[in-house]
Amino acid sequence: MQQIQTQLHTLRLSGMAESLQQQREQPNTYADLSFEERLAQLVSAEVTYRDNRRLTRLLRTAKLKLAATMSDIDYAHPRGLKKNVMVSLAAGDWLINHHNLLITGPCGSGKSYLACALGHHACLQGYSVRYYRTNRLLDAFTIARTDGSYARILKQLAKTELLILDDFGLEQLKQTQRNDLLEIMDDRYSHQSTLVSSQLPTSEWHASIGDATLADAILDRLMHNAYRIQLKGESLRKKVSDLIPNEHTAQSKQS
Repeated sequence: MQQIQTQLHTLRLSGMAESLQQQREQPNTYADLSFEERLAQLVSAEVTYRDNRRLTRLLRTAKLKLAATMSDIDYAHPRGLKKNVMVSLAAGDWLINHHNLLITGPCGSGKSYLACALGHHACLQGYSVRYYRTNRLLDAFTIARTDGSYARILKQLAKTELLILDDFGLEQLKQTQRNDLLEIMDDRYSHQSTLVSSQLPTSEWHASIGDATLADAILDRLMHNAYRIQLKGESLRKKVSDLIPNEHTAQSKQS
């Protein structure tokens, strides 16, 4: 029996090996099962093992900024977020059809949380995801030009099924950054999905890019067939801070 387990590990069937070990340690639990039923359990265990390993790998590669989930999204706060819209996005048709998603709203309205929740959910559905703050990604391209990794990074991004660009438009882009962003969007257009979040309304994105010709080209690829979520209202961070006693106030009350 030990030889069988060793062979299963050699064949990279670790899920089956673990399940077989469990059957050996709990013989009474499986005594009434037929050979086919016990074999089916081994196969099912291997499928579950591989699915879990894939999910762990996808989440690690995604490097999501926040540990956000769809089930923890706050719909009570008045910010214009509709649950039916998020439920529709969770179904994943926008990813299947390689459409984009644009999330805009004031600082603290929960844009990054929604982006990361959708990214996490995409990982659960088996999609490859990668999160970046926009400026940091573009800075990485500047470095990539000097160390020879530029083409490799572009290729990786082109293969990523959901690219999340957070905090878009905080700074006006430099010429090389505009070119890099166009390369990214051109590679991904109609092939993969891109999620962009920004404090700026989409009407101001053109000016934030800077060059009219390149801005037209970038935004045409980004906004075509894009879903949009426009958040509003008071900062969620203020809501949380209101629930936390101010240190000075607390000391005053104690005195």
